[in-house]
Amino acid sequence: MNIKHISKTLAVIGLLWMGMPKANAQQVTVDAKIDSLQLLIGEQAKITLEVSLDANQKLQMPMVLDTLVRGVEVLDIAKPDTQMLNEGKRMLIEQQYTITSFDSALYYLPPFEVLVNDQPYRSKALALKVYSVPVDTLHPENFFGPKSIREVSITWQDISNIFWLTLLMVALGGLGYYLYKRLKDNKPIIRKVKVEPKLPPHTQALQDIERIKGDKHLRMTDPKAYYTELTDVLRTYMAERFGFNAMEMTSSEIIDKLLETNDKESIRELKFLFETADLVKFAKHSPMMNENDMNLVNAVDFINNTKVEPDPNAKPEPTEITIEEKRSKQGRMVLLGSLIAIGIAIVVILFLVSKGIYNLI
Repeated sequence: MNIKHISKTLAVIGLLWMGMPKANAQQVTVDAKIDSLQLLIGEQAKITLEVSLDANQKLQMPMVLDTLVRGVEVLDIAKPDTQMLNEGKRMLIEQQYTITSFDSALYYLPPFEVLVNDQPYRSKALALKVYSVPVDTLHPENFFGPKSIREVSITWQDISNIFWLTLLMVALGGLGYYLYKRLKDNKPIIRKVKVEPKLPPHTQALQDIERIKGDKHLRMTDPKAYYTELTDVLRTYMAERFGFNAMEMTSSEIIDKLLETNDKESIRELKFLFETADLVKFAKHSPMMNENDMNLVNAVDFINNTKVEPDPNAKPEPTEITIEEKRSKQGRMVLLGSLIAIGIAIVVILFLVSKGIYNLI
């Protein structure tokens, strides 16, 4: 009989011992504390509610309204602060309540009730003593009456915004008046274009040849490019001087055209230049350096022999041209839109200035 009783006792102890970790793991603690037990009327205190539970448990915090008890008002409820403990197995949740009171008394603050897995848990109750402000009624002469109104001088900081906004409004008004006059007058838009006077054909050609002559690298290393530029200068000169499209003609066609109106001796030297250029461009001919120089001199001689000097009594070409353009419908719409935008901006600025003046007064 005793042996059987001992066995049962050991079995019960074993079951309790095996269940202890589970009970500890599911333990829930609720605590509430207040940072001040005594207040003057109108002062504030903070109540901290702490709940400790397992991370897998479901918690529902208490629903607190605008008062805890009659005479104690709730001013603010902070968001819950959660801390993970024991490598994420436990949670510690804190929530603060800011309270105040305007009636002197000793208040009993009931426990806070939370629900953990739909099971209620309560904190301890709290007490709060609220005192009224002490007043010395025996010495009323110590009371101070209301202060008189004190005039405060206006500083630049007070009126700086008003000043700059007023200046901006005046500037926008001037711009709006100018745009209104332009829109009303509908005068054409006048543009002046500078024109570079065109050089005589022989002057331009001699300048281009001088540039080619100065490029020694071109003459020595790239004869094809050298003769291409030289003949292009001559073709351009002939087109402007003689009036035929030399740029679209072959070398033989150019020579035949020139033979009709020019000295055959000068054409013979020019013919040698074009033949050399054709050999260089199409037959990969490599002329000697003195041959290149001679052809350049022949080109200069041809230009000098055929040039026509400008008439000194001729009226000089204008260097500036005045162009009048009528304002388009799109331009008028842009002016009108700008006027509307400026008008709106002036109204807004006027409102801000008026508001600033009113606040100063």
